[in-house]
Amino acid sequence: MSSRHHIDDFMRGRIIGKIEEGRKITDIARELDIAHSVVSRLWKSFKTTGMCSRRHGGGRVRSTTPAEDRYIVLSAKRNRRTTAQQVANQFLAASGKQISRKTVARRLRRGGLYARRPVVCVPLTRQHRTVRLQWCREHHNWTEQDWACVLFSDESRFSLSSDCRRQLIWRESGTAYRPENIQEKDRYPTCSIMVWAGIMINGRTRLHVVANGTMTGQRYIDEVLLPHVRLFRGAVGDKFVFMDDNATCHRTLAVQDCLDSEGIQRLVWPARSPDLNPI
Repeated sequence: MSSRHHIDDFMRGRIIGKIEEGRKITDIARELDIAHSVVSRLWKSFKTTGMCSRRHGGGRVRSTTPAEDRYIVLSAKRNRRTTAQQVANQFLAASGKQISRKTVARRLRRGGLYARRPVVCVPLTRQHRTVRLQWCREHHNWTEQDWACVLFSDESRFSLSSDCRRQLIWRESGTAYRPENIQEKDRYPTCSIMVWAGIMINGRTRLHVVANGTMTGQRYIDEVLLPHVRLFRGAVGDKFVFMDDNATCHRTLAVQDCLDSEGIQRLVWPARSPDLNPI
């Protein structure tokens, strides 16, 4: 059958008429491109009821009422990290009626909720948010030429093992960044590798692998500032600005002395703002 939609009454009448003319069900199904089973059921129904029209309300009865549908959606909204099976279990305990997790998923989709991975961010206090907003306001008038002089840098850890604890949440479309749909994550996996790199509008540094995975102030000077950042400072000139975050190893006195001695200007950076860094 080419379509799963219901057959209209006109087509039903044609099918019954052809059968009454003595045509075979197989030939009719092939001619009209309709499944043999559909034609056969229609003929059996006609012989029983004498009607070829589809009964109003025909088909499988819904397993939940509209009120129960609202309860299912509300349960998922109260705990967006609950699974469809857990919602089904809650529904069973509340109503005594058993439904499948697929039924739960269908009711949630009809209610505008979809299973999606949560946006991950670092935890932010009110002070963090205030400082971030102030920083953005202070820099919103910077031109492309201003930003072209900035070397954005960062270290990052990459897990060497798979994440088997992936979690989904139920949320509406277009609500990924609402607080209730965000998962705060503050720690790196233990089995990982650390790398450092920097980018500018018209260039980038080489990717530097941090051996043993631990960056100190002295290593930051020896492995990052002198061999990489100093070269970009020389190429760009006095307008060069270096951006790094507020990691402890970046803020030692030795690091600041190195930057001062090399004439490297540092961009003031708000705490806990990896999303502001284009790298």
